Amino acid sequence: MGNAIKVKGFRIAGTHCGLKPEGKPDIALLVSDRPCRAAGVFTVNKVKAAPVLYDQAILAQPDAQVRAVITNTGTANACTGDEGLANTRRSAELVAAAVGCQPDEVLALSTGVIGMHLPMDRIAQGITDLAGKLDTENGTEGWADAAAAIKTTDTRPKFASVQTPDGYTITGIAKGSGMIAPHMATMLSVIATDADVPGDLLARALSAAADGSFNRITVDGDMSTNDTVLLLANGASGVTVANDVAFAAFTTALSNVCVELAQAIVRDGEGATKFVTVHVTGAADKNAAKTIAHEIANSPLVKTAFYGGDPNWGRIFMAAGHAGVEFDPARLALWLLNADGSPAIQLVAGGCPLNYNEPAAIALMQTPEWGFRLDLGQGDAATWVWTCDMSHDYVTINGHYRT
Repeated sequence: MGNAIKVKGFRIAGTHCGLKPEGKPDIALLVSDRPCRAAGVFTVNKVKAAPVLYDQAILAQPDAQVRAVITNTGTANACTGDEGLANTRRSAELVAAAVGCQPDEVLALSTGVIGMHLPMDRIAQGITDLAGKLDTENGTEGWADAAAAIKTTDTRPKFASVQTPDGYTITGIAKGSGMIAPHMATMLSVIATDADVPGDLLARALSAAADGSFNRITVDGDMSTNDTVLLLANGASGVTVANDVAFAAFTTALSNVCVELAQAIVRDGEGATKFVTVHVTGAADKNAAKTIAHEIANSPLVKTAFYGGDPNWGRIFMAAGHAGVEFDPARLALWLLNADGSPAIQLVAGGCPLNYNEPAAIALMQTPEWGFRLDLGQGDAATWVWTCDMSHDYVTINGHYRT
């Protein structure tokens, strides 16, 4: 990833407040110097964390305006009842007092262990420290610090930026490594732009961008209680997204940022050694393609074969077959793809194996990035999903997540 690009009118910082051991950064704050229009997309898990419920309620208000986003690690503040909601509100109140806005202009994100309450004394100290850092830091260092502060099992910070020819900037940070599955892909992300975007268009752009990025990634098939992507627009660039052409350009730029962040999450998947694109084509409809692609991408047997570099294509067929979608196995075809998506080796035609070069297939699957295409021979619908392999390290990381 390149350097984050500063967004006009926004200040951001990350610091350590004792939520993580050994002085690691663990809390971050983004503040706009002026009110922002805001949009969000959230987990569809029936078990939603307190900050998800809090943010959804704020953004549901007509003409909601946002000035700040506070993000903590260490505890997800999920399954914490009324006390969890009260602690989220208290965090917003503390931020509001520190930066000079109203509590209902502050959104909150949390990530970490489910079932633990926020340690409010540490949160309060962190907010005080962050407010001081906002006044002293310039340039892009704050974005890097904040990206580092929101990590959990991530091995590296994730940020992306686009500076558009129209004169505005979009910069975002994200965290995510495990418990990743659409809808939404398990993660947190905060994206800021200095474009002036009407609220309805902002929500439409974020929904479209998320559908082509965060909702197309999976690491392990498990959906979090905290998934949130927030988009804030403060208009400080003076550029207004006012017509269809400008909206299309804005959506494309936003999508580019979201794709970079989403792919970074998969590449940093817990224990991952390979980035794999799953293409499903020839489906009867889009939903059928999507269902089969996700079933394959989430299969432990498929993902362990990816890890071993084993072209055991029968596992892909097996996973497709239990997706609950009607198709004719005798029409299936399968190709391995190069990292750029071009066909490399055809493994199956008409539902039966071809006399392909297995050593070449193994060599391709042992590289860090590749893909495959399964054609169902049913119609014209197609889709894709980004996934990764599943290694021994995934079990190690998650077997000792709290211990």
